[in-house]
Amino acid sequence: MELGLSMIGRGLGPDDLRQLGTRAEAAGYSSLWTAEAWGADAFTPLAFLAATTSTIKLGTAIAQIWARTPGATAMTALTLQQLSGGRLQLGLGVSGPQVVEGWHGVAFQRPLAATRDYIAILRSALAADAKVIHEGEVYSVPYAGPGASGLGRPLRSTQPGAPDTPILVAAMGPRNTALAVEIADGMLPYLWSPVHWREAWGDTLAQAPDGFQVSPTVVAALGDDLAACRNQVRPRIAMHVGGMGSRDQNFYKALVERYGYEEEAAIIQDLFLSGDRGGAVAAVSDQLVDELALVGPAAHVADQLAAWREGPLATLIVEPTTGGAIEQIAEIWSTL
Repeated sequence: MELGLSMIGRGLGPDDLRQLGTRAEAAGYSSLWTAEAWGADAFTPLAFLAATTSTIKLGTAIAQIWARTPGATAMTALTLQQLSGGRLQLGLGVSGPQVVEGWHGVAFQRPLAATRDYIAILRSALAADAKVIHEGEVYSVPYAGPGASGLGRPLRSTQPGAPDTPILVAAMGPRNTALAVEIADGMLPYLWSPVHWREAWGDTLAQAPDGFQVSPTVVAALGDDLAACRNQVRPRIAMHVGGMGSRDQNFYKALVERYGYEEEAAIIQDLFLSGDRGGAVAAVSDQLVDELALVGPAAHVADQLAAWREGPLATLIVEPTTGGAIEQIAEIWSTL
């Protein structure tokens, strides 16, 4: 299993990015990962890092499919593969209706069908060995639906192909995990449990082909005060379990329930949606924090990491709450 570093929470100034890339490579991280919601995009920082690093892999965890057409993502990926010497790992996800409709201004519709079409078009475009033709349920190329001019024609990329670009899908629920296993090279889960992952994903991952990459992101809060470190992570878990989605459709809450925390998840959501954010945070147990995050002194984190290493992971993407922990996490990792 490799160690990756999430850039969430890190500065995007040129000096900050340059130093981050240098530090990550020197510390022994195998990959750097960006993300996007409704602020910075996922790809621009990777273009900068492609020019200021030499060996570290560069990934998106995740880029939103609704933010770009499949053709636009293919152009971006092909360009980054040239700039980076083939170091891009393309992580994609559907996000949620709050972001898709509230920020991108497009309908959040049929996410599984959209993902299937998107990746099929992407693979064809990234191969760059034939004209792209795909008739799908959500995306079709060339477009011939309502409002079409009738002048669209199949095209092939003018850039060198990159057919081996790994495509990973953000997946948590049973159906999108099964889709990832079927059509992608890997999956990017969140709130992964090294203790209870089998209850949520075991049957589906047992069907995955050899080489399928499971690469979760885990928040890491390091420090001598274990309670204080847990408290750094607790609000993040409360927000996802309690407020990311509606009462009836929250993928994070459903995942934690599959881990066996049904009662705790219900309490967190009830408190969060009632407006009692502090109560929701306090309802996140130490046990759940320790299961979903890396927290506390180095010895405690080392014990946690040993458990993570026993699972089916290809890359563990750590998201430190402070930049000072970057080298410390890599050092702990190297001793295991």
